[in-house]
Amino acid sequence: MSLTVDYYFAPQSPWTYLGHQRFAEIARAANATVRVLPVDLGGKVFPVTGGLPLAKRAPQRQAYRLVELARFSEFLGQPIKLQPKYFPINADDAAQLIIAVDMLDGTVAAMSLTAAILRSVWVEDRNIGDANELAAMLTALDLPARRLDDAHSQAVHERYEADSLQAIEAGVFGAPSYVIDGEIFWGQDRLDFVARRLARG
Repeated sequence: MSLTVDYYFAPQSPWTYLGHQRFAEIARAANATVRVLPVDLGGKVFPVTGGLPLAKRAPQRQAYRLVELARFSEFLGQPIKLQPKYFPINADDAAQLIIAVDMLDGTVAAMSLTAAILRSVWVEDRNIGDANELAAMLTALDLPARRLDDAHSQAVHERYEADSLQAIEAGVFGAPSYVIDGEIFWGQDRLDFVARRLARG
């Protein structure tokens, strides 16, 4: 019997970027169902769970974060700009666009758009707060341009709020987090454990 993974993430998270493609491959290999759940990490999850936005973290933590990003980039063979032009950035519009695509075009399309958005921040120096950039990503993926309007619908807004609350209730405190049958796996460096859990069924 295949399992379901609740995939909680923030569209501007470098750790989500580093793990996204591997997670997609692991889930596909296990025939797992993925629930695509972008959440408001800084605005909703961090205030409840004790997390801090990057700028408010101690200098030592900020410096070590860059060391770890560089290590994982090299280890995984994935390019990354450690200090991209458009970061930090408000990712609410990008998150709601992913939700709109998930609701109207399905999980595969939402996962593809998520990959494009993550790469645009961490490799391509693009502004995911710019509607024109988001529109270009939709076009590149052959998704309807009207999804930009759909992303601002009440239904999408309500789901974004509900998913962020659900993340908190599930015990999520950072991104990416993968929840399988109530068990949390936090961070792209836990994907080996995710794979083993899915293989166990």
